[in-house]
Amino acid sequence: MSPERVLEQAPPEAAVAAARARSEQVLAAWLERSPGVSAALDEALRYSVLGSGKRLRPVLVYLAGQALGAQTDALDPAAAALEMIHAYSLVHDDLPAMDDDDLRRGRPTVHRAFDEPLAILAGDALQTLAFEVLASREHPRLAALVTTLAQAAGRDGMAAGQAIDLAAVGTPLDLAALQAMHQHKTGALIRAGVRLGALVAVAESDPRVAALDRYAAAIGLAFQIHDDVLDVTGDTQTLGKTSGADAHRDKPTYPALLGLERAQARARELLDEALAALAPLGDAGAPLAWLARFMIDRDH
Repeated sequence: MSPERVLEQAPPEAAVAAARARSEQVLAAWLERSPGVSAALDEALRYSVLGSGKRLRPVLVYLAGQALGAQTDALDPAAAALEMIHAYSLVHDDLPAMDDDDLRRGRPTVHRAFDEPLAILAGDALQTLAFEVLASREHPRLAALVTTLAQAAGRDGMAAGQAIDLAAVGTPLDLAALQAMHQHKTGALIRAGVRLGALVAVAESDPRVAALDRYAAAIGLAFQIHDDVLDVTGDTQTLGKTSGADAHRDKPTYPALLGLERAQARARELLDEALAALAPLGDAGAPLAWLARFMIDRDH
């Protein structure tokens, strides 16, 4: 059965798996087209994106859009574009000038596998390719889709969160400031994924769009809290990235501020908020509910 058919009629866990498989297919189709001007850049792009990763953000695009009645193929551009933005952010986040990481998704980071200048260019190319992909198909709300992605990635979204994060190294943050940082750095793209899927399906005035945004805000923060927890409790091999890196860099985290048990409890509270927000969707929200639970039960 094709991933599209599974998305439409499978139980929640299988629907999530099918959405992930669909995103892999669509990303590969864009990145394995006819050769570009630079073979080295093409190779770095494929290495940056394909063959690894949870694909959480494009999965959210598919599940949110499907829950509101969108056809799967109509969601492909938004799903691929969002994952390209996410991949670019990881490539740049790992650079020596940023977090200076050697390992990502269980293999060398892009600047280690290639070199630093090519990693910078790969990130730049992915960022611009994302908008090319998003604009590749006509849609009555294309302007809103482009605006959603741009705002989530840029000055008032992910880039702002990263700037706050870098400035906060070695600096005490209170809980409100830490939450604001995470809502931008991690939460912005998660909320964008849900919103993109919703806007492909229905107009912004549909009350279910607001309900899905509440869901996304809750899971976005819960996801980052659980990431903070895994940095303490996980091991490098399982995580696919260096464990204990946050503490080593003296970065503010939820376990550092609240303690491990209270941080885990806060993630559970946010899960409850997310599940409550899905009530207006009825059974159509079941895959999104399954995914929310997975996000704070995962081990990597």
